[in-house]
Amino acid sequence: MKLMVASLVGMMALSGAAYAQPASDSTGFIEGVAQSAFGNVTSQSFGVEGGISITPAIDIVVDLGMVRDSSPKSLGTNAQLVASGIGNVQSGAVSYSVKQPIGFGMVGVRYTIPRSDKLHPYVEVTGGMARIKRDVRFTIGGTDVTDTLSKYGATLGTDLAGTESKAVFGGGVGVVYNITPSFIFDAGYRFNRVASDPGTTVNRVGAGVGYRF
Repeated sequence: MKLMVASLVGMMALSGAAYAQPASDSTGFIEGVAQSAFGNVTSQSFGVEGGISITPAIDIVVDLGMVRDSSPKSLGTNAQLVASGIGNVQSGAVSYSVKQPIGFGMVGVRYTIPRSDKLHPYVEVTGGMARIKRDVRFTIGGTDVTDTLSKYGATLGTDLAGTESKAVFGGGVGVVYNITPSFIFDAGYRFNRVASDPGTTVNRVGAGVGYRF
């Protein structure tokens, strides 16, 4: 990640000397993105980004997507306690799985640094809402018993089940390469912090392919 961020920053600095106006009179863009997500755990993120230009250098951007897993260590620790309790009242092998996907929607501002016709380095800041789902499953002898845990004297609290919506903020850096006047390739890094309890940090590194209009 450090190497990629350093490369992006370097391209931003070098491109300033080769400033030129964009080759097209585009007013916005939309792209699909795929990213590696890491923080509490390593996972993947998929989504859509888009923007509308309000000046040649400033875009209003929208970032929508989902991180497949962001499970904090406490989620597994608490699930282990429940599994141990179930094991005390029945003889079958008890196991569990934990997952915490996050869906998010953010709006922000992207500033494109002086650039060449092909390379468009940028920085951006965003904020919005994230929906966190705690998906913990329990099995006994290979059979899922999550929905019938009361039979074994267990009840899941909000620390192991349910969903919640929390504020999320962040930012990022990247560089857009114009494949053609209409089609773009976007490589970048995003940092996001979700105001959950405990707080959740997600780093996303990846790329997208999109259309400029």
